[in-house]
Amino acid sequence: KEYLIPNEDLITGQVVNWSHSDAYVRLDLFFGTAYGDDPHVVRRIAIEAAKSVKRVLGSERPPVCHIVGFGDSSVDYILRFWIEDPTEGLTNIKGNVYLALWDAFRAHGISIPFPQREVTVLGGTMPANRADLPD
Repeated sequence: KEYLIPNEDLITGQVVNWSHSDAYVRLDLFFGTAYGDDPHVVRRIAIEAAKSVKRVLGSERPPVCHIVGFGDSSVDYILRFWIEDPTEGLTNIKGNVYLALWDAFRAHGISIPFPQREVTVLGGTMPANRADLPD
């Protein structure tokens, strides 16, 4: 990749060469699960799912998973893992880890929620069925 860095930023700011000493790259995936799912179990399953993907490093730089927030519809997590071959692609490895998460969550009954809203009607009653709606 090529990056354009303004001269002023290069001269006045701090420059960090992330690839100077080794080829290791850390990748972060964000996901959420339902509030009814045990977060301890979710974290364990997520780490094991990441470890099961071929290019993800295991014991020398193991994956980690942390809760990063409580969203409107989900408990939000970050899954961090390392690879040592970024020239083989980043999007494909992230996609493979997402697929491993999907498969592992389905196998263990962990649900990935979608936003839901509860609507309360004030000052009136709702028709019991569609036939009662005005044309």
